[in-house]
Amino acid sequence: MTRQFIFFITLSLNFLYITFAFDPRPLQDFCVADLTSSVRFGWGRPCKDPKTVEANDFFFSGLHLAGNMSNPSGSATTTVSANQIPGLNALGVMLVRVDLRRNGFFPPHIHPRATELVTVLEGSVEFGFVTSYPAYKHLSKVVRRGDVFVVPVGLVHYARNVGEGNAVALVAFNSQNPGFTFVPDTIFGAEPAIDGDYLARAFMVDENIVEELQKKF
Repeated sequence: MTRQFIFFITLSLNFLYITFAFDPRPLQDFCVADLTSSVRFGWGRPCKDPKTVEANDFFFSGLHLAGNMSNPSGSATTTVSANQIPGLNALGVMLVRVDLRRNGFFPPHIHPRATELVTVLEGSVEFGFVTSYPAYKHLSKVVRRGDVFVVPVGLVHYARNVGEGNAVALVAFNSQNPGFTFVPDTIFGAEPAIDGDYLARAFMVDENIVEELQKKF
């Protein structure tokens, strides 16, 4: 092989890696977040002085505690991100404990920057997602204790407790900030409001229904 050809192959592979990567790879052992700084970067928070880093910067306690599910959806989340563990900063991962009371649910939503890996710890939860245009295929599965389910990045998905008691799941994301876009809130709770006549035609419903939904959200 010529040097030019080897260079081309190497450059192409690097380009593909960059294209399909999500959060940037760290360039040092760690970048413990300086939570006192008001500066924000696209990839996370500024780094603390490594000389001041301690073990507690990589530690969190409390994931064994259930969240408050006394809300209309009967759901709660306990987030473990760089805000809770500064040592997670720039490492491209986040963890969430999900609690669902009986008949509790998460409305359809999207994580634009991360794939979701779910492990059910207690109860029975139906997870489902819908593939993108033009198929719109609905894939769903009742996931029980010890089961794992994957939701690909960027797809509309949902979760609902279908068991007799409370459910608990642990959700991992391959992004420090996966993004949470709840479809109903986004459509009907936007400020300023999206035109009601347009939404009525888009959803093929009466405009009065749209107005009621916009009031609720």
